[in-house]
Amino acid sequence: MKVTQKIAQCERENKIWWSFEYFPPRTAQGLQNLLDRIERMRGLGPEFIDITWNAGGRTSELTAEMVKTCQGLVGIETCMHLTCTNMPKEKVDIALREAKVSGCRNVLALRGDPPMGKEEWEAVEGGFVHGIDLVRHIRREYGDYFDIAVAGFPQHQTLPTEERDLEMRYLKEKVDAGVNFIFTQMFYDVDVFIDWVNAVRAAGITIPIVPGIAPIQTWNGFQRATSLAQTIIPQTFQDALEPHKANDEKVREIGTKLVADMCRRILNANLGIHGLHFYTMNLEKGTRMLLEELNLVPRVETIKPLPWRQSLTPTRRQETIRPIFWANRTKSYISRTENWDEYPNGRFGDSRSPAYGELDGYGVSIKQSREDALKLWGQPSTFAEIADLFAQFCIGKLSALPWSDQKPSTETSIISEQLARMNSLGFLTINSQPAVNGAKSSDKVFGWGPRNGYVYQKAYLEFFVKPALLTLLLSHIERDSNITYYVINKRGDLRTNTHSEGPNAVTWGVFPGKEIVQPTIVEAVSFMAWKDEAFELGQQWARVYDPDSPSAKIISELMDSCYLVNVVHNDFHDAGAIFKPFFQAGEEYATQANGH
Repeated sequence: MKVTQKIAQCERENKIWWSFEYFPPRTAQGLQNLLDRIERMRGLGPEFIDITWNAGGRTSELTAEMVKTCQGLVGIETCMHLTCTNMPKEKVDIALREAKVSGCRNVLALRGDPPMGKEEWEAVEGGFVHGIDLVRHIRREYGDYFDIAVAGFPQHQTLPTEERDLEMRYLKEKVDAGVNFIFTQMFYDVDVFIDWVNAVRAAGITIPIVPGIAPIQTWNGFQRATSLAQTIIPQTFQDALEPHKANDEKVREIGTKLVADMCRRILNANLGIHGLHFYTMNLEKGTRMLLEELNLVPRVETIKPLPWRQSLTPTRRQETIRPIFWANRTKSYISRTENWDEYPNGRFGDSRSPAYGELDGYGVSIKQSREDALKLWGQPSTFAEIADLFAQFCIGKLSALPWSDQKPSTETSIISEQLARMNSLGFLTINSQPAVNGAKSSDKVFGWGPRNGYVYQKAYLEFFVKPALLTLLLSHIERDSNITYYVINKRGDLRTNTHSEGPNAVTWGVFPGKEIVQPTIVEAVSFMAWKDEAFELGQQWARVYDPDSPSAKIISELMDSCYLVNVVHNDFHDAGAIFKPFFQAGEEYATQANGH
């Protein structure tokens, strides 16, 4: 989606919006940490993010890779910076082509700074001389596919009249060449900014202006950034911050209040500006504090348009349905389905013959290194110790399991005690969701989708279980006609009590002016594809340990002998009903095992 479309949508709904900027780090570990942080900060509710292009173009490939990851895996609309520095036309075209393939619809076109070690800016052979040349090239080659942004400099307002008017003419020429919106450079003097915006409008420029806001993180960082950009600092900022320059916490606390006041002035100045673009410097705390100080609360519909993370690549934008089995392994699901290109009814392929990718690449490796895995899970040598690890995960005392890339979701806490009890009785749970009967779509725990809607869920459980305990469980399940199940072993022998070949919707939402949305399903074919991954993850866990160790043996034996089962309780009015047969069968099994 284009940034201007998002801005227009927020205008229609009369809501304030915000966005974040990040830059590509220099190391592989830094990149992974930043991607984790971007994923976390997505929860702060930005409408979009943008990724910078290093001066001199050194990190250009990294920028393209980050854009691809943010669009495809993080599922957040991304704007890509593109500079003329060290960029022949061929490299620009490669970057634009890759951006389009990734689903990116927004580009910030810049001339850029001189390359490292050079005082003067100069075009490379076959490159572009000015930002406007880049704008014209993008428009000529891509029509209106991309929203193009350029940089705006509020401090130009303080230049001598002739110079100031010349800069304004250059900006107007860029806009006339096809620019859609303007990002401003960071500033702290609101009066200068307001004067500049009024001058921009007086010059006949009507496109959106997005003010660039830099949180104040530390005194040294603040001094360095403002001197580098020669930013005007109001005396009130200096007076408030300088006495505390040796105390970073205090500087951040005072700086947050100063910048928040600045933001309020901008939003209340009748400039037609209702959005803020935060220069995060790849840091989370300063931006978070600023949003909290401004009382800008993320909207559920922004961070969770569907109950699972959407992918915004061109082929996946229309995807509205996914099997529940990969709920905790989004990246694996996207990896295994990235070559699918059909979406009948919002879903990949024909459900009877889905082209799930092979188990390779990301597909099936546990996220933890051997060292981290041993720290997390220790060296269990009995079934009870393994079951206890699963139970600890369910109650939030363990941060990961081989089947889950992240901690349990908030909704899991609603049923955490029941899940922990199930594990203690011998049902090793790897996925679940509680029943929900008409929660508001804005609900903090269960909500998703557009406002003023209601969401529903059927209770769902997925687990590994030993054959003898499974036999007992099924005898209890058969007594409840509301329960449907699928049972599969490592070999792929499938059993079920469902008489329907079609999918069973386990999550759906009802929203004003829309058909009922059914984004999560359970069905046989995708369960069989997931089975290979689920058992292989267990074997990967076993391989963390020495082959002859008790831990390796017991985990490997469990994967060889256990069944993988999923159970849906179709009466979503009765939240506790799904657990009854498990508790009954589990107690019965324990009694038999004790010889009573």
